[in-house]
Amino acid sequence: GREAGGVNAGEPQEAAAPPTPQGAGAAQGSGATPTRAATLRLMSDYREISTDAPCGISAALLDDEDLYKWRACLHGPDETAWEGGIYTLLLTFDGTYPECPPRVRFMCDMYHPNIYTDGHVCMDVMKNMWKPIYTASMILSSIQSLLTDPNVDSPANPEAAEMLSKDPKQYRRRVRRCAERSLETSLL
Repeated sequence: GREAGGVNAGEPQEAAAPPTPQGAGAAQGSGATPTRAATLRLMSDYREISTDAPCGISAALLDDEDLYKWRACLHGPDETAWEGGIYTLLLTFDGTYPECPPRVRFMCDMYHPNIYTDGHVCMDVMKNMWKPIYTASMILSSIQSLLTDPNVDSPANPEAAEMLSKDPKQYRRRVRRCAERSLETSLL
């Protein structure tokens, strides 16, 4: 296991900071006022994903003025129905991070048992099993793994869960269409 790259609120940080202009505390659209701890942790997470991103994962600030909104891309895992797709997500953090998880939503069409039809991700690690040690890289890696290992017992999209259980070939065809369409929306 990799180190979490997390930040303790009272500890000083390295001098190198990610390329974020003045808006590190903007947290536009967030429900909580940005805290120093949240900002420092996000800077650490951003530095980690910018310099040592997991395979098939990338992320950038949605707006250079706002450290609290990221656009991420996941490449579909090889040798799966998701292969060849590039799936774009929006991560929205607020001042409670890392005590509370970010909101994560796919910006492209997805058909998956654990992804709501509006694109929001439903994972235990993002809800009742959340731990502040989880970094943005870890979250994105977990989501990438979820693509090929869905939890059909707790579906966000019951139709997709039922299709996967009853007609896996038809489910695979739907996923392949998502993979193809994802390429149309993935350009950064």
